[in-house]
Amino acid sequence: MAPKDYKFEGWLGRNPDSVNGKMEWGEFEPKKWTEDDVDIEVTHCACCVGHEIVGKAVRVGSNVKNVTLGDRAGVGAQSLSCLQPECPACSAGEEMACNNVNVNTYAARYPDDMGISYGGYSNYNRTNGHLVVKIPDQLASEHAAPMLCGGITVYRPLKMNGCGPGKSVAIAGVGGLGHFGILFAKALGADRVTGISRKESKRSEVLSLGADEYIATDDESNWEETHRRKFDLIISTVSSEKMPMNGYLKLLKTKGSLIQVGAPEGGALPPINVFTLLSNEIKLGGSPIGSPEDIREMLDLAVKKSVKPWIELRPL
Repeated sequence: MAPKDYKFEGWLGRNPDSVNGKMEWGEFEPKKWTEDDVDIEVTHCACCVGHEIVGKAVRVGSNVKNVTLGDRAGVGAQSLSCLQPECPACSAGEEMACNNVNVNTYAARYPDDMGISYGGYSNYNRTNGHLVVKIPDQLASEHAAPMLCGGITVYRPLKMNGCGPGKSVAIAGVGGLGHFGILFAKALGADRVTGISRKESKRSEVLSLGADEYIATDDESNWEETHRRKFDLIISTVSSEKMPMNGYLKLLKTKGSLIQVGAPEGGALPPINVFTLLSNEIKLGGSPIGSPEDIREMLDLAVKKSVKPWIELRPL
């Protein structure tokens, strides 16, 4: 570890007006230091709620084995799980599913009065080292940062549900998450990747990401029948309870899967026709983020396949 000779400062929301952009730059108290922690000097943080952080490891606890002082390192949406050997999730390398301790990288309290996680809109971030990953040398920080939550949210369900050679994959909703879905579906070797969104005006952008085909659900009449039973896997990033879910399900081949990663406000999904599931042996599931090992694997694939998200750089 290195001596701490710096202050933790960042953009602070001191009252409800902060949601309207009235933030103040100031000093804050990070979580209490333990020898399991890593302090990151933040160089990049994606435009989310402060949980896609990349920077330089400037203090590394003696118990941390996967990051060394001076490494370029990052952390996504999770900053702690229980990490106990008797935990079914943590012992299986699925820390994001831990039911005992699950601390977000932003706006969350650590157990045992250890403090609060404040995210990465700051000059430094302190996180448990187990959740910190080393960034590959060949991957630019501005490309790595949004992968740590946005990228992994679609990479893991693609990987876990068989995306690869011989498969036809669709990504419903082509925004921040969805554009990663297309990039990683192609990187994983899917035979055919299709983007699905509402408007025809988005077609050229989606195809320029590498998609082989595009479906505009608002502007293409009878799209459910035109593309019926076409896909082995659909990843839905749509976060509206008005999404055409039954239409999406009709697009799946027999024994196909739809994995929902978008989160509508309140958690409500549209009504689903159960006979579509039964008659076609369709699987409907969900997926959260991913484990540190998933993230390392994703970053390595990004290097190997030259995955570069669409970004806009702005000063923090």
